[in-house]
Amino acid sequence: MKSLLTTDGHAEIKDRLAKLTENSKGQWGKMTVGQMLWHCQYPLQLAIENRPNTSKGNWFIRTFFKKSLYNDKPWRKNLPTAPQLKAKEPKDFSTEYEALTRLVDEFAQLHDRETWHPHPAFGTFTKNQWGQLEFKHLDHHLKQFGV
Repeated sequence: MKSLLTTDGHAEIKDRLAKLTENSKGQWGKMTVGQMLWHCQYPLQLAIENRPNTSKGNWFIRTFFKKSLYNDKPWRKNLPTAPQLKAKEPKDFSTEYEALTRLVDEFAQLHDRETWHPHPAFGTFTKNQWGQLEFKHLDHHLKQFGV
């Protein structure tokens, strides 16, 4: 599985992001390209901030869904989105593009970080799993918008 913590994975995501335009249309789902760029920021912020987490998350999700977050099998289209990650209003493409590309770069620079706190919903991940998760999430949404 590719990882956002590798040079190749980071370069691939940056190249694909650069192909987006404010007129890019989703091939599935309801988000505009600006909303997708906004949506993709939170998981990166979560990992970058690396805050201690006392939540154990949902045992069902950890048991039956967690491995799908970082394995090679693509996610299916139209997966449900957590309510707090749904963009409810329009988002400016340029603003969200700049914010997301900055976060992608910031996350990629963490390849030497040793301590990674658990994800609030999915629990503990290794550094490699964090990198794979972030790559897979971005890959899913970039495919959604045809890049």
